[in-house]
Amino acid sequence: MTAGPIAMFDSGFGGLTVARAVIDLLPHEEIVYLGDTARYPYGPRPQAEVREFAHQIATELVEEQGAKLLIVACNTAAAAALSELQEHFDIPVVGVIEPGVRSMAAATRNGRVGVIGTVGTIESGAYQTAVAAEAPWVDLCALSCPGFVEFVERGEFRSHQVHVLAERLLAPAIDAGIDTLLLGCTHYPYLARTIGDVMGRDVVLVSSADETAFEVRRILDGSDLARSVDLPAPEPRFLTTGDVDWFQVLGSQLLGPELDKAEQIKLP
Repeated sequence: MTAGPIAMFDSGFGGLTVARAVIDLLPHEEIVYLGDTARYPYGPRPQAEVREFAHQIATELVEEQGAKLLIVACNTAAAAALSELQEHFDIPVVGVIEPGVRSMAAATRNGRVGVIGTVGTIESGAYQTAVAAEAPWVDLCALSCPGFVEFVERGEFRSHQVHVLAERLLAPAIDAGIDTLLLGCTHYPYLARTIGDVMGRDVVLVSSADETAFEVRRILDGSDLARSVDLPAPEPRFLTTGDVDWFQVLGSQLLGPELDKAEQIKLP
């Protein structure tokens, strides 16, 4: 098992924030990332359809790619399918929701917090449930932000259009007086400057990517799953269900030089 990779997936590019955190924190581990760009975005899709996609991808990563640990690096997919995947596979399956909630709860000063995500994630109630379990003492403002993912997937982070959209979508969070905002979609950290400008400097933005990487390290530490730090660092692999050239160009801008090539993969 120690020879297997840490595998992760997202509807597109957002999960690269998690990949970046894992690569930086665990550079000796092998990483496989799959972006389902042929079927993004997941947010507007019915939960049953997202659940089916998640099972297809997880099966590919575990059974064909030999994953020893799986990260559902997509909030929409985690909300729809995480518990089922954890029950179905006999390897650790980690989501991004609970780690982000714990970080948000630790960061708030006034107990008024917000979470933003796709329509599918927010309507699923996954964050509301996680907050009730992890930090029942906070007041939560949960907002869906349709359109944010599409801006990120176009590589458009700081345009006037995305700023105007952010002002409209985030207004209820400002009115609620929150002091901490959890970016409940792995795409959203790429819009952090725009979101920060709209929310103001007194509001702390929390990304679940780093906390997810710490959770993975906690699982690996002291277990027989950890790859020896004495072994040479392996090259990460990147898979996409969509256009390879587009994935390489935008992905390398978002992740960094590690994403210098990608492979196309076909799913059922």
